[in-house]
Amino acid sequence: MSRPDSPRMRKVNELLKEVIADAVTDLKDPGIGFLTITGVNASPDLRNAFVYYSVLGSDEEVEATGEALTRAAPHIQGVVGRQVHIKYTPKLTFRIDPSIGEGLKIDRLLHELEKDQGDSDVTD
Repeated sequence: MSRPDSPRMRKVNELLKEVIADAVTDLKDPGIGFLTITGVNASPDLRNAFVYYSVLGSDEEVEATGEALTRAAPHIQGVVGRQVHIKYTPKLTFRIDPSIGEGLKIDRLLHELEKDQGDSDVTD
Protein backbone atom coordinates (compact mmCIF):
# COMPACT_ATOMS: atom_id res chain seq x y z
CA MET A 1 0.00 0.00 0.00
CA SER A 2 1.34 3.48 -0.84
CA ARG A 3 2.26 5.96 1.84
CA PRO A 4 0.52 9.35 1.63
CA ASP A 5 3.82 11.06 0.75
CA SER A 6 5.02 8.48 -1.77
CA PRO A 7 5.77 9.55 -5.37
CA ARG A 8 2.79 7.47 -6.56
CA MET A 9 0.37 9.22 -4.20
CA ARG A 10 1.73 12.64 -5.18
CA LYS A 11 1.09 11.77 -8.84
CA VAL A 12 -2.43 10.50 -8.07
CA ASN A 13 -3.21 13.63 -6.04
CA GLU A 14 -1.93 15.90 -8.80
CA LEU A 15 -3.93 14.03 -11.45
CA LEU A 16 -7.08 14.24 -9.31
CA LYS A 17 -6.48 17.96 -8.78
CA GLU A 18 -6.23 18.59 -12.54
CA VAL A 19 -9.35 16.58 -13.38
CA ILE A 20 -11.38 18.15 -10.56
CA ALA A 21 -10.23 21.67 -11.49
CA ASP A 22 -11.37 21.08 -15.08
CA ALA A 23 -14.68 19.61 -13.88
CA VAL A 24 -15.54 22.55 -11.64
CA THR A 25 -14.96 25.04 -14.47
CA ASP A 26 -17.75 23.28 -16.37
CA LEU A 27 -20.26 23.59 -13.52
CA LYS A 28 -23.19 25.90 -14.21
CA ASP A 29 -24.15 26.48 -10.56
CA PRO A 30 -24.54 30.23 -9.91
CA GLY A 31 -23.44 29.68 -6.29
CA ILE A 32 -19.87 29.00 -7.33
CA GLY A 33 -17.69 32.06 -6.98
CA PHE A 34 -14.15 32.74 -8.17
CA LEU A 35 -12.82 29.29 -7.28
CA THR A 36 -9.37 27.70 -7.34
CA ILE A 37 -8.68 24.07 -6.52
CA THR A 38 -5.49 24.26 -4.46
CA GLY A 39 -4.85 20.61 -3.69
CA VAL A 40 -6.12 17.08 -3.25
CA ASN A 41 -5.19 14.62 -0.55
CA ALA A 42 -6.39 11.10 -1.33
CA SER A 43 -6.29 8.36 1.26
CA PRO A 44 -3.77 5.59 0.54
CA ASP A 45 -6.59 3.15 -0.25
CA LEU A 46 -8.06 5.70 -2.73
CA ARG A 47 -11.53 5.44 -1.21
CA ASN A 48 -11.67 9.05 0.03
CA ALA A 49 -10.11 12.33 -1.02
CA PHE A 50 -10.13 15.79 0.50
CA VAL A 51 -10.28 18.51 -2.13
CA TYR A 52 -8.94 21.85 -0.93
CA TYR A 53 -10.14 25.04 -2.57
CA SER A 54 -9.99 28.80 -2.18
CA VAL A 55 -12.59 31.39 -3.10
CA LEU A 56 -12.11 35.10 -3.57
CA GLY A 57 -15.05 37.05 -2.27
CA SER A 58 -17.16 37.77 0.75
CA ASP A 59 -17.94 35.28 3.49
CA GLU A 60 -21.35 34.73 1.89
CA GLU A 61 -19.73 33.90 -1.48
CA VAL A 62 -17.32 31.51 0.21
CA GLU A 63 -20.20 29.76 1.98
CA ALA A 64 -22.32 29.60 -1.20
CA THR A 65 -19.40 28.10 -3.11
CA GLY A 66 -18.90 25.43 -0.42
CA GLU A 67 -22.57 24.50 -0.59
CA ALA A 68 -22.48 24.37 -4.40
CA LEU A 69 -19.40 22.12 -4.35
CA THR A 70 -21.07 19.78 -1.88
CA ARG A 71 -24.11 19.56 -4.18
CA ALA A 72 -21.87 18.94 -7.20
CA ALA A 73 -19.64 16.32 -5.52
CA PRO A 74 -21.46 13.28 -7.00
CA HIS A 75 -21.24 14.77 -10.50
CA ILE A 76 -17.54 15.58 -10.08
CA GLN A 77 -16.91 12.06 -8.73
CA GLY A 78 -18.49 10.71 -11.90
CA VAL A 79 -16.17 12.84 -14.02
CA VAL A 80 -13.19 11.60 -12.01
CA GLY A 81 -14.36 7.99 -12.43
CA ARG A 82 -14.57 8.37 -16.21
CA GLN A 83 -11.25 10.18 -16.64
CA VAL A 84 -8.96 8.68 -14.02
CA HIS A 85 -8.38 4.96 -14.31
CA ILE A 86 -7.58 3.84 -10.78
CA LYS A 87 -8.91 0.95 -8.71
CA TYR A 88 -11.49 3.06 -6.83
CA THR A 89 -13.10 6.40 -7.49
CA PRO A 90 -12.59 8.31 -4.26
CA LYS A 91 -15.47 9.92 -2.39
CA LEU A 92 -14.75 13.65 -2.62
CA THR A 93 -15.02 15.93 0.39
CA PHE A 94 -14.49 19.63 -0.28
CA ARG A 95 -12.70 21.77 2.30
CA ILE A 96 -11.76 25.41 2.24
CA ASP A 97 -7.97 25.82 2.07
CA PRO A 98 -7.01 27.74 5.21
CA SER A 99 -3.54 28.62 3.94
CA ILE A 100 -4.90 31.25 1.52
CA GLY A 101 -6.76 33.12 4.26
CA GLU A 102 -3.81 32.85 6.60
CA GLY A 103 -1.49 34.18 3.90
CA LEU A 104 -3.79 37.17 3.30
CA LYS A 105 -3.97 37.80 7.05
CA ILE A 106 -0.15 37.77 7.36
CA ASP A 107 0.16 40.05 4.33
CA ARG A 108 -2.31 42.52 5.86
CA LEU A 109 -0.44 42.48 9.18
CA LEU A 110 2.88 43.09 7.43
CA HIS A 111 1.41 46.06 5.54
CA GLU A 112 0.03 47.49 8.78
CA LEU A 113 3.40 47.03 10.47
CA GLU A 114 5.17 48.67 7.55
CA LYS A 115 2.73 51.58 7.67
CA ASP A 116 3.18 51.97 11.44
CA GLN A 117 6.96 51.96 11.06
CA GLY A 118 6.71 54.52 8.27
CA ASP A 119 4.57 56.75 10.50
CA SER A 120 7.04 56.48 13.41
CA ASP A 121 9.97 57.36 11.10
CA VAL A 122 8.19 60.59 10.09
CA THR A 123 7.59 61.66 13.71
CA ASP A 124 11.16 60.86 14.90
